[in-house]
Amino acid sequence: MRWFCIVAMLSVWAGGAIAETIPLPRPRPPEIGGPAAPDEPEPAADNKKSEPPPLSACFVRLKELAVIKQLPNINQAGGCIAGDVVQLEAVIMPDNSKVAIEPAETARCEMAAAVADWIRDELAAAVAAKLGSPLRAVENYDSFTCRGRNNIAGALLSEHGKANALDIRSFKLVNGTSAQPTDPNVMKEFRDGMRKSACERFKTVLGPGSDGYHEDHIHVDLAERRNDYRICQWEVRQPIYRVLPSPHIVSETAPSHVAPASLPVSPVVAVVEEKSRRAPPRRL
Repeated sequence: MRWFCIVAMLSVWAGGAIAETIPLPRPRPPEIGGPAAPDEPEPAADNKKSEPPPLSACFVRLKELAVIKQLPNINQAGGCIAGDVVQLEAVIMPDNSKVAIEPAETARCEMAAAVADWIRDELAAAVAAKLGSPLRAVENYDSFTCRGRNNIAGALLSEHGKANALDIRSFKLVNGTSAQPTDPNVMKEFRDGMRKSACERFKTVLGPGSDGYHEDHIHVDLAERRNDYRICQWEVRQPIYRVLPSPHIVSETAPSHVAPASLPVSPVVAVVEEKSRRAPPRRL
């Protein structure tokens, strides 16, 4: 028994010595940051550039008066910048009929709304009353185009480049005919009225006689100028009458100044022509 106690004491002493000479493993450090957080969703791809901007008050109002589509903002080289852009396809008339814009106009909402209001309030009624048939469509000669004025290289940026202008080439009527507002043989009373209403609604109106670049269409825009300065340059020309040669002149061919036979004959000329037929022939 005594021997067993001695052996046990020696074992305890040896174990303590070994524990002092053999280093114990270092305690495990706590996990940095604590427990792993749940996986967070990766940020969604940035699609804002392709998404249309929020609806404006102008768009909400115009949606009730016209067939339109919202388009992305315009930001092109050369300063062609525009916001709140729409595509105006047709104007809804008070009787729910539609007047098309062919092709559809691309413009700032404010400009498109001015065109729609003009057609609804004045233009369509004037066409029906003066030209003998309801208005079916407005021929869009040009709306948004990123270019200089009058398509001249190096010129100041056109209002077309700001989506702030419309060029009107003709009016298409329900009866299948069309009428150009620059045509002198279209009823002058209608053209006078159109000029007056356009110059009241728009900041710029250009037509025949303005600068040589608008002889075959009417340009309207909402250009902002100091002191609200406006430009209204459209010479509403007199109808062209066919001029007949003097009955006293004998010629094998018609003189160069004689207009085509399709043009109207002046009443005065018609009377002279009738009298010449009644008068006895004269010897020359």
